Amino acid sequence: MAPKQRMRIANEKATKNITLRGNVPKSSKSQEEGSPVGPWLLALFLFVVCGSAVFQIIQSIRMA
Repeated sequence: MAPKQRMRIANEKATKNITLRGNVPKSSKSQEEGSPVGPWLLALFLFVVCGSAVFQIIQSIRMA
């Protein structure tokens, strides 16, 4: 992106903020609502925890 084009885009954002008069958001970046952990990582974690619990129960039944 050329420096002039970047400056023009920045000026347009600043102009929009000036017209809001105090209602400017804290950040100009969009904030996405979502968990910091991905669904695949969460599924893997649950599989490992639940799988180890099942193996522990089976082992305790065999030892008794």
